Amino acid sequence: MNKTLIILMLLCFSNSVFSQNKTDALRDAKITSEATLKMDFKTVLKYTHPNVVKLMGGEESAVNLLTSTFDTMKSQGFIFEKADVISVSDIVKEQGQYRCVVEGFNQMTMNDMRIKSKSYLLGVYDEEKKMWYYLEAKQLKNSALVNQVLPDFETKLDIPEDEMTTEPIKE
Repeated sequence: MNKTLIILMLLCFSNSVFSQNKTDALRDAKITSEATLKMDFKTVLKYTHPNVVKLMGGEESAVNLLTSTFDTMKSQGFIFEKADVISVSDIVKEQGQYRCVVEGFNQMTMNDMRIKSKSYLLGVYDEEKKMWYYLEAKQLKNSALVNQVLPDFETKLDIPEDEMTTEPIKE
C-alpha cells in the first residue's frame, strides 16, 4: 500500500512540474507576443534565444536593427494589429534541453491588405534562469543558420509549416 501511495504522489508531483513548465512556456510566449505589439524590443530580445541575439550582433545592435526595420515598415503603412499565442505543444526533453513548439497568430495591415499569419516558435527552457527562450521554427530548416544557433540540433517535435493569407480590407 505504501509503494502505491508513493508512486501516486510521484506521478502527481511530476505531472505538476510538467504542467508548470507548459504554463511557464505559455506565459513567456505571451509576454514576448505582447512586447512585439508594443515594439518593446528589449523585452522581445530577453525571450529570444541568446545565440540568435549573439548572431544579431548583441542586444544593442539587435534593438537598433529591429527598431529600424519596424520604423521602415511603419513608414510604408505597415500596422501590426494582433500577435496572439494560440497553443503550446507538449514539452519534451531532447539533447539535454526541455523544448516545445508554440503556435502563434499574427495579423497585420499594409496598403489596404490584411495579412494573417500562423507561425511557430521553438521554445527552449533555461533551467538556470527558469525562463523560456524562443526562435522562429521556420529558421530550423536553414541548416547553416541552425548550426550557428543550435549546433547538432535534432528534434522529434512536429514543427508545422507557417501559413499566411492576405485579403483586401473592405470598409
